[in-house]
Amino acid sequence: MTMELSNSISVSNEDPFFLIAGPCVIESEEQVLKTARKLKAITERHEIDLIFKSSFDKANRSSISSYRGPGMERGLEILQRVKDEYDLPVITDFHTPDQAATVADVVDVLQVPAFLSRQTDMLTAAGETGLPINVKKGQFLAADGMDNVVNKIESTGNERVMLCERGAMFGYNNLVVDMRNLDIMKELGQPVVFDTTHSVQRPGARGNSSGGDRRFAPTLARAALGAGIAGIFAEVHPDPPSAKCDAATQLPLGEFESHLEKWKNIDKTVKHD
Repeated sequence: MTMELSNSISVSNEDPFFLIAGPCVIESEEQVLKTARKLKAITERHEIDLIFKSSFDKANRSSISSYRGPGMERGLEILQRVKDEYDLPVITDFHTPDQAATVADVVDVLQVPAFLSRQTDMLTAAGETGLPINVKKGQFLAADGMDNVVNKIESTGNERVMLCERGAMFGYNNLVVDMRNLDIMKELGQPVVFDTTHSVQRPGARGNSSGGDRRFAPTLARAALGAGIAGIFAEVHPDPPSAKCDAATQLPLGEFESHLEKWKNIDKTVKHD
C-alpha cells in the first residue's frame, strides 16, 4: 500500500524509507528551528524524505513536575514556522479528542500516542481530520491486535493509517523490541514505521523520569530496516544530556548524519533500489 503523506512525500514498505525526526518536545523556538534547518540539510544531501517532529505537550511524563512543553497554541505556532521557513511537512501528537481538529489545521500528519492507541474516541477523532495518521502501537498491545486500531480509524472513511512499533513492556521499567511485529503489522496492509529512540527507553526507571540507553537506537534501526519497512522515527536533539525530555535516548544531532548514511545503505540493499 502506497500512502500520500504530503504533496511531495509518498510512502510504502517497498519504497525507499522516509524519516520522522526532531526533538522529543519543543523546548524553545530557537531549538526547533535550528534542529529543523540542520535535519533538512542532512536529509537533502542523502535524498531522504523528512517529516519534522516535535511535541507541544508531553502529557504522560513520569512526574507532575516534569517539563511538558509550551502548550498547544504556542507549539503549533512554532511548528507552523518550521513549515513556512523550511518547507518541511510536520507531525505532532495530540492527547484528547477535542484537540484533533485544531492540530490538524497545522500538521501534515497526525500522531496518536502509544498509551492512547486503543482509545476509540482518539482514533475516530484522528480519522475524521482526513489527515494521514501515525499510530504508535501501545507497549501493551500485540501487533496483530492493531487491526482493531486500523478498523476504528477506517470507520471514519480515512484509510491513510501508518502503524509504528516502539517496543513492548518487558517486566517493569523496561522495553524489548520483537522484530516479528514489523512483519505482522505489514501483513495488515499498512505502512510500518519503527520508532528507534523510544524503543530504548526504560519507562519510569529513574523514579521521577524515564531512563534508557541511546547506544542501542542505531542498532535497532538497522535491524528494522533490514526487515523492510516504510520509515524510521528518531528523536534528535542538539545536546541530548541537557534535553528536558528523554535525555537518555535522543540521538545527538551532530552524529546523526553518520547513522543516516548506514540506514540508507541497508534500506537500498534490502529493497534492491
